[in-house]
Amino acid sequence: MANKSADVPPDLEAGNARPAGITFEDTTHEPRGRVGRTTQRRDSRSRSRRRSLSTGSAGAAGSPYSGVPIEYRTLSIQVAESQAFADESFDLKGKPAGQKDDQDYFANLNFHQLPNDQICQQLNVASDQGLSEENAARRLARDGQNTLPKPKTNYALKLFWYVFGGFCSVLWIGVIIFFICWRPLSDPPSPTMLALAILVIIDWSTVRTMSSIMDLLPSETMVLRDGKKKRVSAIELVSGDIVFLEIGNKVPADIRLLSHSGDIRFDRSVLTGESEEIEGAVDCTDPNFLESRNIALMGCLVCNGSGMGVVILTGARSVMGRIAAATAGVKEKPTLIQREISRFVRIIVVLTVVLALLILLTWVGWLRVKHKDYMNVVAMLNNVMGCVVAFIPEGMPVGVALTLMMVARRMKAVNILPKGLGTVETLGCVNVICSDKTGTLTKNEMRVNSVALVDHEYKTPEEVYHDLRSKLPSKASTALFRAADLCNDASFDPTSFHLHPRDRDVQGNATDSAVLRFVGGGMNAVEDGQSKKPRDFEVPFNSKNKWMLTMYRNASSAKGDEYQVYVKGAPDVLLPACTHYWSQKTDSVQPLDVSARASFKAFQDQRSRHAERVIVLCEKTMRPTSIHGSNAFSDEIAVNAISDLTVVGIMGIIDPPRMETAHTISECRRAGSRFFMVTGDYGLTAAAIATQIGIFTGSRDPDTYDHVHAAANAAALSGSDSNEKSIIPTERGSLLLEGNQIARLTNQDWDIVCSYPEIVFARTTPEQKLRIVTEFRERDNVVAVTGDGVNDAPAMRAADVGISLVSGSDVAIEASDLVLLDRFDEIVEAIRLGRLVFQNLQKVIAYLLPAGSWSEIWPVILNVFFGVPLPLSSFLMIIICVFTDLFLSLSLIMEKEEFDLLSLPPRNHKKDHLITFRIYAQAYLFMGFMETITAHSMFFLYMWKYAGIPIKDLFFAFEKYSDGFYGYTAEELAHFNITGQCVYFVTLVILQWGNILSVRNRRLSILQADPIRKKRRNPWLIASILISLAIAVFVTEVPGIQTLFVTASVPIEFWLIPLPLALGILCMDELRKLMVRLFPKGPIARIAW
Repeated sequence: MANKSADVPPDLEAGNARPAGITFEDTTHEPRGRVGRTTQRRDSRSRSRRRSLSTGSAGAAGSPYSGVPIEYRTLSIQVAESQAFADESFDLKGKPAGQKDDQDYFANLNFHQLPNDQICQQLNVASDQGLSEENAARRLARDGQNTLPKPKTNYALKLFWYVFGGFCSVLWIGVIIFFICWRPLSDPPSPTMLALAILVIIDWSTVRTMSSIMDLLPSETMVLRDGKKKRVSAIELVSGDIVFLEIGNKVPADIRLLSHSGDIRFDRSVLTGESEEIEGAVDCTDPNFLESRNIALMGCLVCNGSGMGVVILTGARSVMGRIAAATAGVKEKPTLIQREISRFVRIIVVLTVVLALLILLTWVGWLRVKHKDYMNVVAMLNNVMGCVVAFIPEGMPVGVALTLMMVARRMKAVNILPKGLGTVETLGCVNVICSDKTGTLTKNEMRVNSVALVDHEYKTPEEVYHDLRSKLPSKASTALFRAADLCNDASFDPTSFHLHPRDRDVQGNATDSAVLRFVGGGMNAVEDGQSKKPRDFEVPFNSKNKWMLTMYRNASSAKGDEYQVYVKGAPDVLLPACTHYWSQKTDSVQPLDVSARASFKAFQDQRSRHAERVIVLCEKTMRPTSIHGSNAFSDEIAVNAISDLTVVGIMGIIDPPRMETAHTISECRRAGSRFFMVTGDYGLTAAAIATQIGIFTGSRDPDTYDHVHAAANAAALSGSDSNEKSIIPTERGSLLLEGNQIARLTNQDWDIVCSYPEIVFARTTPEQKLRIVTEFRERDNVVAVTGDGVNDAPAMRAADVGISLVSGSDVAIEASDLVLLDRFDEIVEAIRLGRLVFQNLQKVIAYLLPAGSWSEIWPVILNVFFGVPLPLSSFLMIIICVFTDLFLSLSLIMEKEEFDLLSLPPRNHKKDHLITFRIYAQAYLFMGFMETITAHSMFFLYMWKYAGIPIKDLFFAFEKYSDGFYGYTAEELAHFNITGQCVYFVTLVILQWGNILSVRNRRLSILQADPIRKKRRNPWLIASILISLAIAVFVTEVPGIQTLFVTASVPIEFWLIPLPLALGILCMDELRKLMVRLFPKGPIARIAW
């Protein structure tokens, strides 16, 4: 052992210490269980599988608990096979002196090779006491918090993509050409650059919002401090902390395992990119630190089992911290809304390029030949770029980003945390919701509601207590109570020991907690917890076994080699292994004959129909021949324990549904989403709960696998295509399928299954849940999966939207896209807001296009092809897009729904696009046409009234509009043109007021949904109208702005005339809506947006 140095932290010194001589065998034994707590934990390390995996990916023998062969995948950083033990010094950040790279750093770590006693000694901690609070505080002050170094944001790269992404790439080209050809500004920035700066600020704000949301997710871990278990924040962990890992946890730091349950497995995909799970070990399995399975690395997920370990590296010194800077982010697939925006950008950019090329070719082939003095190269390039600026709605990306951000903030306000902005809109497309039962649809507050022996049912659990407290308690009741007490992994919270056992807080899973509360009810008020009898071996419960096992040495055995084994689990798994039962009638053990089995099944079915989850308690006596603590001992128990069992008792555990569950399911159905239950529970129990909460609504029994298979066969015999709607009968109601039947379903069967409106999938494994999601998605369904457990995570990752509860496991939260912070019915609000996002985005785009695109491109067309003086300058175009229209569009973001969005069917993401022909028709051919004609009319009216130039002489003027035209000088003509442009600009700004009052309602009249009355009140609308007016006045009337950006004051009458014209646009759209409401199947309704 290396000598300690006062200057080196003990955890780092352990990394440099030369290990004592350690030998390990090459064996293929699998770990089977967990040796008892306290002093028995040290013996457990000999049970670890010791085969070396240093040569790469080696296939492991299948574990009886998983059935999945385990293969190891090495990390991306390769380290030397030989360990270097040169004396090196480390700084507090964990970086080796001399700027050693990661390879050398990991090669010199040997925490994995030290024995348990030595690693604890090096870290100055006792494994049964943990660190003291004082010692932990000193180490935290010395080493810093257990947080990963955050990579610096590359703002230069972000700014590059802001500038060259989407519309901005074309606009930036326009900026460069304007600077070169138009007139380089002496006082930057230009208006276009200002618009781009706004995009940067807004998007940065959005990212900050989502970062704050992610910070709200809980991250705690169970540690041992001063001999007591307590929960602390993961960032407060220090080297030497004793940490307890359970299934579903995320490993909070680099940890050396000291003991484990024998079946602990880790998901290292966050580091390796491989999804195969890695089995944990206690002894060193490889000289390579990264490959040894007795090291649990920060960020990995505990997929199965449990264990205890000591923290060796935290924060920047951990493996995750060392490689964080070198780890590239996974490229995310675009969300549905991102694909819609990209589609719209492509359409607009293509149209812009086509029109720009048309202008260029027109100048080359016609204007340059026929009208040499009208348009030189600089003027032509200005017109081309004017076309670009005109056709692209520059304010749309800002409007979309702000819409998503504001709806995300609304979700946050109602306790819904979206982990990505794109998730918000995807919810509006969901038409299938697959929900876990326990903890999601139910409260996960289980309690024992019924207790029975095979030949006797107790009226209430209190009857058991009464029997136990009698002078002569029956042996059967005593055996039942003892098994419930000893076969349990839950424990009472030490802080509630002053309460009666029934009222104490419990730490453990829901089933164990319910059984422990039952045990607590039979205790005296002075008792402080479970039996103190030491546990010698255990196999924890997991979703594949569906049972747990505990083992205690029988003190009455003469040789001390007899053990009492208790098993608790699902009846359909354990009952076939039972041969005897405790009888209440004879108060002795009797053979489990056919009639006894029938009695057992009858009780199970009866309680299941009352929505109770039935578990069975069993016991047996064993005399293992192998040495306790050895791999052979674990193997022997695993092979022989689940056989020749004696049924001790049966319990019915009820988990009451959440109060809001029934209403939530009803609202999801009303929204057009089918709501299914996917649970690991017994079929009849799941069906009973489904009936209670409204998943099953019919009076008859649900269909089963036989009905599905028969329907598929009938469809095949009739020769119809199973994918056609003809095989989906309207009378089809509810369906109940169990896990063993799911594996037998063919593609034709799945076509039938996916057509049912009400389904409960029972007794499902995580793999089967994943297959269910996959099958529905393959049939063009948009699937959301809700859950809170580890077994829900694979399906949540595969779904279009994964939804977890904040009370769920770390694995579930990690796999989800949306986190519900309070109540389950928040999912209904999430769906509503998801649909509101899409509706408001369509309104924003329908509002922006008439003035921000259509009415701006026609001045360029008239100037190039018809020789009219340019009615609207490029600068004023950008002012409309990025300022006046933008503020008004923001008020649309705040709009409430026009009608009940949950009454609409989910959006078909393949057909119902964000931008459709109907929206183009509304924006361009209807609203855009009226605004364009009106604005041009105001321009020509000004030119006739103030310059005396009639419209007929402005058309095809070309080079004639110059010095001497109608007796004016060039400066006077330029002034008339500039003022006319401002008239056009002011007219568009005011006409957009009528447009926004129209667009905010697609069907309702403004008299039904005005922005003043409470139901649809929108004070932002009035405020944004005033802001747009102020901007228009500022741009046209301020002398400094007039000089800088070549604008001019607008005569007062041209501020007033557009007001009734805007009202006229509103009235025209009101007439359109009236026709749609009166004739919903008429030609106008068919093309209405």
